[in-house]
Amino acid sequence: MTKLFTSAAAIALIAGSAFAQQDTITIGMQLEPPNLDPTGGAAAAIDEVVYSNIFEGLTRFGPDGSIQPGLASDWSVNDDGTVYTFTLRDGVTFHDGSAMDAEDVIFSLDRARAEDSTNAQKALFAGIESVEAPDPLTVEVTLSEPNGNFPFNMAWGDAVIVAPESIEEAATAPVGTGPFTFTEWVQGDHVTISRNDAYWGEAPALATATFKFISDGNAAFAAMMAGDVDAFPVFPAPELISQFEADPRFTVIEGSTEGETILGMNNALAPLDNVKVRRAISHAINRQDIIDGAMFGYGTPIGTHFAPHNPDYVDLTDMSAHDPEAAKALLAEAGVENLTLRLMLPPPTYARRGGEIIAAQLRDVGIETEISNLEWAQWLEQVFKGKDFDLTIVSHTEPADINIYARPEYYFQYDNADFQALIEDLAVESDPAKRSEMNKTAQRTIAEDYVNGYLFQLAKVGVANAKIEGLWENAPTQANDLTEVRWVD
Repeated sequence: MTKLFTSAAAIALIAGSAFAQQDTITIGMQLEPPNLDPTGGAAAAIDEVVYSNIFEGLTRFGPDGSIQPGLASDWSVNDDGTVYTFTLRDGVTFHDGSAMDAEDVIFSLDRARAEDSTNAQKALFAGIESVEAPDPLTVEVTLSEPNGNFPFNMAWGDAVIVAPESIEEAATAPVGTGPFTFTEWVQGDHVTISRNDAYWGEAPALATATFKFISDGNAAFAAMMAGDVDAFPVFPAPELISQFEADPRFTVIEGSTEGETILGMNNALAPLDNVKVRRAISHAINRQDIIDGAMFGYGTPIGTHFAPHNPDYVDLTDMSAHDPEAAKALLAEAGVENLTLRLMLPPPTYARRGGEIIAAQLRDVGIETEISNLEWAQWLEQVFKGKDFDLTIVSHTEPADINIYARPEYYFQYDNADFQALIEDLAVESDPAKRSEMNKTAQRTIAEDYVNGYLFQLAKVGVANAKIEGLWENAPTQANDLTEVRWVD
């Protein structure tokens, strides 16, 4: 009996040890960040490592794009929308043991909005008039004009809270308040982070996480198959995804990003200044053919410029459904025939492959295209800055950026005074329910005006070991938030 008991205990210890070992993870990333300071660099790869892992802001993005409390447990705004009061969490410390309080918030926001700031998103802070601290756990931010979007602005990785004592080393040895601490960066290979035992919130299940940089799609496939990488949240070779789908060891995680991919139309040039022509082009497009042909089937059809995972999204795809006969009729009503349009394509696959498909679809309704393949620098100079184009294909990856349609000088040159007034009202409205209705009205307005051809939301297609849960399905911001990631049996 004693022998049997001892054997059972040994088995239990072995099983427990094996289970305990399942608290490390290796995450694959295609690009290595140039540095690890999200307040001093524009590369998305920085946030993919540090956002909500090492650094935290007053607010944060939830997996569904909602704005959630971060280092501020709550906040309020005064009646005229110009003063936001944030209540900070008590007992928060930086990874070096120093306390995080209102003075650090003042330092972070003043640094971000300073004239010599290198913050990639200085516009987020442009409306700040002053930042004051009535007490160590309260911060009052006074704006020069109302901005109902301010809590959203504070959720960006560019707005995380840093300390003056450690910011100078943040690029290579970041010190934040998050659930993980920086361990090492072997440049060209990986970054490792470890669980912060002094974290103010719920402790993560993972003890360590390593971000492994693998740029080549075939190498990424081999690393996943060999178990050298446990998850690749944005897998770099969508053409290989089907092999993971057929393998029970893996889970394919398909969601969407903030990238609205559009057929941009120059609204200021004839005949694209005629809504009937723009509508005809929209009805000529078969979104699913583009998603299948250019994106290997990955992408979410959209009918307006808004992310499908956003709580305020309205599905308006039926307004511009594929209908070649309707397209031909609209062109006839507009008195347009023998039309040839210049289609300028930047380098991404979605643009080059998608452009060929769209050209064929337009030809089917009587519109010819002259395709020009441009490098990014050319595209930025000629299309984005010079507005010298008829059609283009590009993905807009900034979150909640429908406000670009309120800028008549923007490259597609849409000029609608009513829409501009709506966006002005949205900017100063702080009531969530009213903001939601305004967002929905904005989506319908640009869809009804057929400003652009709305194609699809860029997919976020990842692969993970089937025993991993908690990875984000969608990407409301570019991040690999590991706070809820764990291994399961």
